[in-house]
Formats: sequence, structure tokens, C-alpha cells
Amino acid sequence: MTIVASLATCALVPFLLMRSSPAQKLPEYDVQTSSNVGQIALGDAIDSLFDDPAMGETRALLIMKDGQMLTQRYAPGFGPDSKFISWSMAKSITAVLVGLMVSDGRLVLDAPAPVPAWSQPGDPRGEITLRQLLHMASGLDHIETGDPAYNSDTVRMLFTSGAADMAAYAEAKPLAARPGSAFQYSTATSIILSDIMTRALTQSDDPQVRRDAMMQFMRGRLIEPLGLASLTPEFDAHGTLIGGSFMYATAGDYAKFGEFLRHDGEAQGRQILSARWVDFMRASSSLDPGYGGQIWLNKPRPKGAKAALFPGRGPSSLFACLGHQGQYILISPSQGLTIVRLGITTEEEQPAVREALARLVEVFPAE
Repeated sequence: MTIVASLATCALVPFLLMRSSPAQKLPEYDVQTSSNVGQIALGDAIDSLFDDPAMGETRALLIMKDGQMLTQRYAPGFGPDSKFISWSMAKSITAVLVGLMVSDGRLVLDAPAPVPAWSQPGDPRGEITLRQLLHMASGLDHIETGDPAYNSDTVRMLFTSGAADMAAYAEAKPLAARPGSAFQYSTATSIILSDIMTRALTQSDDPQVRRDAMMQFMRGRLIEPLGLASLTPEFDAHGTLIGGSFMYATAGDYAKFGEFLRHDGEAQGRQILSARWVDFMRASSSLDPGYGGQIWLNKPRPKGAKAALFPGRGPSSLFACLGHQGQYILISPSQGLTIVRLGITTEEEQPAVREALARLVEVFPAE
């Protein structure tokens, strides 16, 4: 779920809305700047994210510049070892895992997605491709948000009737539009991608076998090569990776993931993921210029679509992993910049946070 499309979900998880006490003084932090970055302007931009009540609660902020830690700051009760929920930032991690499988030849981007539930002759869902799933253009009748919240497919899939087998719930939905003809942001779509990947690794329906197969793949191809020691994914009762919502990691490991994308799929001196796949992820989809392959782009969205980033502010090449309640990994290759912001932000507070992050990005000149 993203800050754009899935804010209703946390109505069923009120404990996640609890905020730390504002009475305790925030910890001090160090800022190391180069001559072309103003320390006062940078400090003011950081302070506003923590001190201004209009932002909600910022729990962690970490800035990498040219591959070096510039600063990190945490709210009381949190620190460098704290694990934070990804919410929909997980979708970008899922897209990377899909890319690894495409490079391996396990999956094909423009072939019909291998979903057994869609394999019957004449089933129009059998035409849905992996590319369309990654671009949120499957045409499936997925309702991301609802009023009340429990009317959405996302809430039902994650927390109620669909929770035991999330992929089965998501894959059972009929088409609402021709595949490739409409953009519909959907956490259920990312669960389908997780199931497709798991089936590419094992044909077993045993939940433990499915979990083990995916964890082995993630450890060997992503967690260990990138040094993401804290990355902890969740699985449903059927052993499907909850690849649209539930992963946990430290702010530092989220920053490593952002740096990995900034370096076109390279980490620790090795090409882990094809640079062409990273290009695919950060290229505009045909139906929404502000959305790529399970990642958000700093470009104008179609008329009537909710803002995700801040087009017109900062580089247009900036892209981001975004999550419900204001989770951000901002990546700006032209500035050598990766920014992680984690916290608790309501829908009403989102514009203020986007504005503050735009100001923070603008402190750094494009190179």
C-alpha cells in the first residue's frame, strides 16, 4: 500500500498509528557537508521534518550523498538498529526480485503471466503479462481503498477473508478492464507477482516449502549480496511472500537498497541486477508517467490522479519507493542522493511532508 492509494488500511491496525511522546527532546545529529551544500539550509530542512507537527511523526531520516553517510537522525525510542515496516516500499523490492528471475530466464516480461487460475481456455485473464502486472495495468477488478475501509480488496486480502491465501484471493478477481488499458494501483497485484515468483521456484503447495524456497532465493540473490542483514519479509499462511506490504528493515538497510538502485543494480562492486531492468523500473509506464515498474517517478501524473512525489521540484529523474503512512526512499542519480524518511503520517499530513522533502532535495545541487 502506498501513501497515495492505501491510507484506509490502517483502520484495522490502530496500534501502528500510535505516536511517540513529543515531550522528550530529539537527539542531536551530525551533518557533514561539502562546500556546495549549505549546512544551515540542510539543518533547517531536517529540523522541519521532526519538529513541525504538520508532518505527523518522523521516526527516522537518513541521507546518503555520493555513497557516504551525510546524516541520520531518529525520534526518541528509535535508532540505527530499529526495524521499520516497509508498507508499499516492499513493492519495489518485489520488482527487483522479479527482475532477477527474468534475467535468469525463469520468467518472461511480455509473455502471459504463469498463473494456473487463469489457464483455462477462453479465460481473458490468461492474456495478462508480467509487464502489465508490474505497471499496475492488469485490468483485474481490484479495489485498493474503500469507504469503509473493510470494503477494499486490500484490507480483505491482508487482514480478513483473504488472509489465509492472499494470492488465491487476488487471482480469483475478474477483469474490470482489458489488460493494458487502465492503471489501477493494487497491492493485490504485487501479491500475484509474489505467487508467480514462488511457483517459478517450487511447484509444491506446502507452505513451509514455499517460504523456504523464496527465502533461499532472497538471501542468495538480494539480502547477502547487498548486505541487507536486517531485511525481514513476512509470508501468509500459504507460504506466499507478502510482497506488496510487509517487509521490515533498518533505515540503513533501506538506504542500501536505494543506493543499489541509484547505482543501476550494482552493490559492493558487483552487478547484482541488470542495469536494463533498473532502467525498466524507472521508465514511465504507458498509462501513468508518474509510475514505472513498481516504483514512483517524479513526473506529472494524469489529470485527477493523486500526487505521489513533487514534479517540478527537484530533478525529473528522481524516483522513489513509497509506503503507506509516509515511508520514503528517495533516489536522485543526478544529485548522487538517497534519502530515507520513515514515520507515521496521515493522509491530511502528506502534502506537508512532500513539501518538506522537496525542500530537502533542493538543498542539493544537481551534478
